[in-house]
Amino acid sequence: MKTIFTAIFLALFSVLANAQTRFEKAKKTASEQNELILLNFSGSDWCIPCIKLHKNIIETETFKQLSADHILQYVNADFPRSKNNQPSEEIKKENASLAERYNSKGLFPFTLLLNSEGKILKTWEGLPSESAVAFSNEIKSFYQKK
Repeated sequence: MKTIFTAIFLALFSVLANAQTRFEKAKKTASEQNELILLNFSGSDWCIPCIKLHKNIIETETFKQLSADHILQYVNADFPRSKNNQPSEEIKKENASLAERYNSKGLFPFTLLLNSEGKILKTWEGLPSESAVAFSNEIKSFYQKK
């Protein structure tokens, strides 16, 4: 009987633990660590400006340092077209929900800087014109205003 109860408890806990989305986890961590959230909508295998944004800004050491310095939580809501690049159904649902809430116009790339409660602080439509350093410094300036 004890074994059955333990198995049921573990199964229920596993379901509940996995029910929390990446965005909810980012909000929780951002709240606990006094960080901001950067939410990026991209089409990683078809949107040329999205690919450039990731290569020239998101994947740079300058940008990655924002996470290391506990300034930023990064969430990418990706909408690839190729069947080989499709995320799990769970992530597809989360991305669709995020798009419904934050990107109803369907812009790509579309990047939002949010506080830990999900309130929009700044948006970038399309590929930001600034360098990775300037982009990161702009985020830092919002962080310092908090």
